[in-house]
Amino acid sequence: MVVLHGNEQVLVIRLGAMGDVLHALPAVEALHRSFPFLRIDWLVKPRWMPLLQGNPHLRRLIPYRRDSFASLRAVAADLHAHPYDVAIDLQGLMQSALLGLLSGARQRAGYARAAAREKLAALFYTLPVTPQATHIINKHMDVMKALGVTGALEPCWLPPGQPDGELPDEPFVLAAPFAGWASKQWSLDCYAQLGLLLGGQGLRLVLNVAEQDRARVNGLPHADIHCSSIEGLIDATRRARAVVGVDSGPLHLGIALGKPGVAIFGPTDPHRNGPWPLAGGPMMLLRAKHAVTSYKREKEIAPSMREISPILVRDALLAALEAEVSPPASTPQRGVR
Repeated sequence: MVVLHGNEQVLVIRLGAMGDVLHALPAVEALHRSFPFLRIDWLVKPRWMPLLQGNPHLRRLIPYRRDSFASLRAVAADLHAHPYDVAIDLQGLMQSALLGLLSGARQRAGYARAAAREKLAALFYTLPVTPQATHIINKHMDVMKALGVTGALEPCWLPPGQPDGELPDEPFVLAAPFAGWASKQWSLDCYAQLGLLLGGQGLRLVLNVAEQDRARVNGLPHADIHCSSIEGLIDATRRARAVVGVDSGPLHLGIALGKPGVAIFGPTDPHRNGPWPLAGGPMMLLRAKHAVTSYKREKEIAPSMREISPILVRDALLAALEAEVSPPASTPQRGVR
């Protein structure tokens, strides 16, 4: 078993995407709190670096680009210029496992075959870990425990963000309607209806989208459109009264920042990557009772997502805002009956 002594150079490998980086961050910070003299570098795709910039638990960020042979050579040269004692692969892919090997680290921790996303990746670890937890944040923590981490998980540090794009002066609810694949999404018509319902409560609905998706939401009634960078999304999330989201990075950002709101889940399992109890909240979870769990990247909205009505979301959101004033003993959850 690998046991850290506390002064090693450590490489964390979690390349993306937004939600995945956010889910890895609490365990990495727990590692640093347990061993404050570790020098921790994080290999990550440039797109997601704004989530980690300025983090006091990290020494530096290494941008991972693979758009050309020259960019891959630059990554390899960077890794060899900083000899690592330990590499921690929280991605579980052949790509990330090979990067750990390329780092030259003699000790390489990652997920055992049964838990790795790509089974063969486990062959490259000197410490393959079989996690006992269900939620992905706690799974990452199980890897850290195998390295000797004894501290508890805590909410993670995030940068302040930077204003980018127009936001209303009135209280607003922030939502990001698009996800990595369509089956996890809620229909745009539902957002329009939700915006109308929230207007009756003195709240504006703001939809954050990437610039390339603006045309898909232009003209949608009862919603303001906010296009921004990652820094702008962080700032907008901090300024929002609450968040509504599907299983995608912007929702997990809101959860990490402790915002109240509503998480709408369908094909993906909220027990694995839903609202994290220690993150703050309160965050109401909505999922159809008979939703079928599937991680297939379907091109149509899942039927279970269509079962979640705008009225149900409005009521759950109001309950979350009320619970924020008078916190309950545990995080409330709701399902469609």
